[in-house]
Amino acid sequence: MAKLLQVAQVSFFTDPNGRTPEELLALWTPLVDVAESVARAGVQVSVLQASSHSRSLSRGEVDYHFLPFGGGSPTDAKDDGFGSLIKRLAPDVIHVHGLGFPQDVLSVAELAPDAAIVVQDHADRPPRFWRRAAWRRCSHVISGVSFCTREHAEPFVKAGLLQQRTRVYEIPESTSRFTPVEKAEARRAAEVGGDPVLLWVGNLDENKDPLTVLAGISAAARAIPGLQLWCCFGRAPLLGDVQRRIQNDPVLNGRVHLLGSVPHARVEQLMRAADVFVLGSHHESTGFALIEALACGVFPVVTDIPSFRSMTAAGTVGKLWPCGDPHALADALQAVVPALNSGTRARMRAHFERELSIDAMGSKLVAMYEDAAGRRQMRTSQG
Repeated sequence: MAKLLQVAQVSFFTDPNGRTPEELLALWTPLVDVAESVARAGVQVSVLQASSHSRSLSRGEVDYHFLPFGGGSPTDAKDDGFGSLIKRLAPDVIHVHGLGFPQDVLSVAELAPDAAIVVQDHADRPPRFWRRAAWRRCSHVISGVSFCTREHAEPFVKAGLLQQRTRVYEIPESTSRFTPVEKAEARRAAEVGGDPVLLWVGNLDENKDPLTVLAGISAAARAIPGLQLWCCFGRAPLLGDVQRRIQNDPVLNGRVHLLGSVPHARVEQLMRAADVFVLGSHHESTGFALIEALACGVFPVVTDIPSFRSMTAAGTVGKLWPCGDPHALADALQAVVPALNSGTRARMRAHFERELSIDAMGSKLVAMYEDAAGRRQMRTSQG
């Protein structure tokens, strides 16, 4: 029988609010989803999470270890608790969340010299020039880097921060547990209306560009009079500008509904009820809201940026439009809305199942682990 692959997923980020492990497992859904996706694919996985608490617990097939470690200094990752745990687990692969911990990765490489190390991007950018020496040393000990799309690796390559032999893997940061339901039922539960119902889930900031989206909605609504836009948002530095834009435009006034921050369960309700998901992002490391929309079968009309291209199969699922161009958004909506039909949700959900579901993500991660471990063994045997 083949040996079961052993994987340790490590996060050096410590919750600044000091919440308990149970609270974090409930709130940090990507941490749980990434681990469970791998366990469901037949890999033995342990999660090591930097924390102000010291506790181990099991959920399903995954063991979670919360303990103090990390912090960016060369010695912190090698303290007795963390170091002993790594040596006891003896992982074949160590999966590090985030690209901002090069010193810690170097320490882990000393603790587990036979393990393949892969690091995963979480909206990271190349470090400042004076911090790049540590990253270059780190690049010598890692076997691979995971980005949502290969285009996100280009700044690191241009900065000389990735070795030529370092494999780049294209894997989204997380998945979603959202599911679709019958639309009429969803509309009743969500208490929203419109023909079509458009949904925005994202901050009201310059990156998400709500003002461009509102201008596009205003233009499109002249040809789609039943259109209604429902907006969920957390951080909102542009809220005043958005409110003024709506108040001063008779087409938008009464058509755009600012819901503010809503519970995650309410987001699922709204996505189940929506026909179209719209967003004007200029850049995203992945785009969790887009993943959730596809999970609910919502048709995305989103900007033509690398991560959205990757998750929509270059726009073959959904519709892409250029950043900052409200006329292109209006044209996209006018082209899309008449074509929406009963098969649209099923097609969006089928794409999600193939490419973005928990099982799809698990398969991609395991393929990365097996490739990295195999290449590590080959290098070790060659001396």
